[in-house]
Amino acid sequence: MSATASSNRAPIRIGVVGGTFDPVHVGHLQVAETVMDMLHLDRVLLSPTAQPWHKTARNLAPADDRVAMLKLALHDHPRLELTTVDIERGGNTYTIDTLRDLAAEFSSQIPGRSIDWYFITGADAIAALATWKSPEELLAMSTFIAVSRPGYKLSMPDVENEAAIRLLDISPNEVSSSAIRGKLHEGASIAGLVPDPVAEYIYAHHLYGAA
Repeated sequence: MSATASSNRAPIRIGVVGGTFDPVHVGHLQVAETVMDMLHLDRVLLSPTAQPWHKTARNLAPADDRVAMLKLALHDHPRLELTTVDIERGGNTYTIDTLRDLAAEFSSQIPGRSIDWYFITGADAIAALATWKSPEELLAMSTFIAVSRPGYKLSMPDVENEAAIRLLDISPNEVSSSAIRGKLHEGASIAGLVPDPVAEYIYAHHLYGAA
């Protein structure tokens, strides 16, 4: 196929879900697949952070463990993919670096094809978008998809380029990583909150105080 013919093809639509995934849970997977179906995305990438710039007060589970749990979780979700660009870069993770690295990676993998990026985040995170690193560049590089979360109002952030933001009310799962960690510390069951292989991994490696 010629370069001209390739460039005339429709852009590839790629979603990105960033987060600590500490641990990954069924709500993460539900959101990723629901947005993928609603927006007809070709691919959705899950990108675990190295160290989120806004959550420095708490120690994360080691990156190797969080990546291993994601691999186990995605085994039965073949439409979703893992990317480790943030882990490989290390240090504080900023979304602008995530998107820059992914854009560079995919431009070399599929030269001549344009890509439409969709960064998927929650109602709590989108509210603070104006405080993120390089928000103007972020909104120029990607459409931001903000999904509803229990306990948070889904509303447009105070930014200039509102056209690059879509708000989706998707009736999300009530589960959260912090609640799962709390249950594990208390010795309570996490059945149904994480994929079974992830639960087995947590107990086998004694993560989050699991006995």
